[in-house]
Amino acid sequence: MRIHQDWDTAAFDLPAVEDHLGPFPGKGFLRTVTPRVELVDGDGALLALDREDDGTVRMAGPSSLTDYHSPRGSRVPGLVAEWWRHQEPGTRLDWDSLPRGAAGVVEEGLALAGAQPVTRQTAVTAVLHLPTTYTEYLQMVGKKERHEIRRKARRYQRELGEAIIRTEHQPGWGFEEFVRLHRLAAGAKGQFMDDQTEAVFRGLADLPGWRVDLLADPGGRAAACVFGYSDADGYYLYNSSFDPAYSASSPGVVLLSSMIEIAVGEGLSRFDFLKGDETYKRRLGAVHRPLYTVSCRK
Repeated sequence: MRIHQDWDTAAFDLPAVEDHLGPFPGKGFLRTVTPRVELVDGDGALLALDREDDGTVRMAGPSSLTDYHSPRGSRVPGLVAEWWRHQEPGTRLDWDSLPRGAAGVVEEGLALAGAQPVTRQTAVTAVLHLPTTYTEYLQMVGKKERHEIRRKARRYQRELGEAIIRTEHQPGWGFEEFVRLHRLAAGAKGQFMDDQTEAVFRGLADLPGWRVDLLADPGGRAAACVFGYSDADGYYLYNSSFDPAYSASSPGVVLLSSMIEIAVGEGLSRFDFLKGDETYKRRLGAVHRPLYTVSCRK
C-alpha cells in the first residue's frame, strides 16, 4: 500500500467498481473539484480520499459537486482493509454517494479489518434508459407526458420561433451564456454560481467530454442551457440554467426533451439526470438509482 498525492499514478487507469458513473471517479474531475487528496494505491486498487481537519475521511470530491463516488480496481476490499488497520483511533470514515456495488466492496473491506460499518441509503440519482428511437421514447413516457412535451414545443415555437440547439465544447461563448443565465436565477440557485464555483465549472468545461448545449433565443443568445458530460454510452446532466424572462415559454422543458432526442440520435443507452428525486425526472421516464453512505469509526 502506498499513500501519496501523485495524480499521475497509473492506478487511475483501473476501472471503477461499477459501470455508468460518468466522469466522477476520474482523475480529471477529481483533480478539478478537490482541493486536497490522499491517494491510497495498492496492488490492483485505488482509493481517492479527503482527510478533513477533524480526522473525518471522506472520498475525494465534495458531495455537493460529486454525483457518484467509487473506488477503482478489482481488489478494493483488501486495500480498504489494509488502509483501515493503519488508521489512528478516533478516525471517522464517512463515504457517501456510493452505488450499491461500490458500497458493497467498501463494507467487505471494513469487515475484513474487523470493523462494523453502518450503511444507509442517503440519496438517489435518476436514470433514463433510452430506447433506439425518439418515437419509442415518446410512447414510453405515456400519453399525458407525450402531450405535454409536444404542447410546450408548439408554444415555444409559436412565441419564440424554431427551437435551435447548439452544442459548445470548452470554455467559450456557450459556457459564458450558461453562467450568465445561472446568475439570473432567484434565490439559492443564482447565489450558487459565485466566482469560486464558476472557476470549478470552467475547469470542468476544459476537460474532454464536457459540453454546454443551449437553446438559442430569437436574438441569438441562450434561452436555456445544460452543462453536462457525455461518453460512449451515456449523457450526464450536471447542471442547467434558463432565462426567467422566457419562463412562460418553458425553454427548460423544450431543451430537455431536445437533449433526450439528441442522446437517442447519438446512439446513447442512458440519460442520467444525476442526483435528486425531482418529479419532472420521473415524468420524463427516469428511474431511481439508490446511493449509499458507509460510515465507520475506529
